Amino acid sequence: MKQPIEFNELYNQFGKIVYNVTLNYLQNLEEAEEATQDIFVKIYRKIEGFQEQSSLKTWIYRITINHCLDVIKSKKIRMRVLFSRQNKEDDSIEFNHPGVVLEQKEAVSEILNQLNQLPPKQKGALLLKVIDGLSQKEIAEVLDLSEKAVESLLSRARVNMKKQLNR
Repeated sequence: MKQPIEFNELYNQFGKIVYNVTLNYLQNLEEAEEATQDIFVKIYRKIEGFQEQSSLKTWIYRITINHCLDVIKSKKIRMRVLFSRQNKEDDSIEFNHPGVVLEQKEAVSEILNQLNQLPPKQKGALLLKVIDGLSQKEIAEVLDLSEKAVESLLSRARVNMKKQLNR
């Protein structure tokens, strides 16, 4: 019988990882903080059902990414409603990240706008590789794909980013 994991232990071990992933996906400090709290509530509620078919870290990545994708989807729906009411459209994203100095903010914002144009799986694979430093094998486990599929996603994501940034 496995030992129950304490909430503080879970948070101390995985809090930074979860927060960084949510910040990379949501690109907003407040949303990332709120999502991190929501994710740890989910993790704690579901931890007893964890089957250990993958590592705990991989399982937490999956929960985190799925939660972020749900938040993004919900935000897009709200934005569509808002834009349809206002009848105007602005594709720019306001990027608020503590590690980015003011001079770099515009360049980073443009890169993130282009990153957000990628299909979700390409974006996710690229974020996990470049920002989180995961190996292709780890990315494959997190996204529940083969390593070849991850290799293909990363390749297509890089090609698409280069095309978009060269415009």
